[in-house]
Amino acid sequence: MGFFKMLKQDIDVVFDQDPAARTYIEVCLTYSGLHAIWAHRIAHAVYRKKFFFIARLISQISRFFTGIEIHPGAKIGSRFFIDHGMGVVIGETCEIGDNVTIYQGVTLGGTGKEKGKRHPTIKDNALIATGAKVLGSITIGESSKIGAGSVVLEDVPDHSTVVGIPGRVVIQNGEKVRRDLDHHKLPDPISEVLKEMEGEIKKLKKEVNELKGANQDDH
Repeated sequence: MGFFKMLKQDIDVVFDQDPAARTYIEVCLTYSGLHAIWAHRIAHAVYRKKFFFIARLISQISRFFTGIEIHPGAKIGSRFFIDHGMGVVIGETCEIGDNVTIYQGVTLGGTGKEKGKRHPTIKDNALIATGAKVLGSITIGESSKIGAGSVVLEDVPDHSTVVGIPGRVVIQNGEKVRRDLDHHKLPDPISEVLKEMEGEIKKLKKEVNELKGANQDDH
């Protein structure tokens, strides 16, 4: 696909995804997500020519103006859409397919442990909602959805919906996997830890009372 044809597709997908988009002039001049994608297209082309410093400079300038950080080494397909976009981070070895949508605050990052391929692969038609963190050399399957605020550390199958911390598959191929967890009710790990501590405290109190009772009987 030609470079300019891809840029035209980047504009068209804004009209497809955002009902607030009205004119080409408005979209081209005011959509920071679009600006970040265009800057990345240029930075990535320079990066492939091994002009790494220039590529990184372009990406950092784009970050300054858009609030969106995309490493020039990341591979991004056609019709990629970033909605709003502030705080989005996309790592160096990310591979993003076609027709992928992500929202503000999304991180496609590494865990700090891997070498080589250390960032996620996002397959075609995936959607990653606000604030989600997808970390490590994992794969998000085709047409899958990652719920807002989720933290995903493992591979996600095709046609799945994931929510929670850590992310869990709740719908796959249109069928619920976990019926005890609604999409809008994300797990609360802090609450779970507090409940465990409360149980331990009750257990210790019971043991102390039993010891006191035994001592009184001895006397």
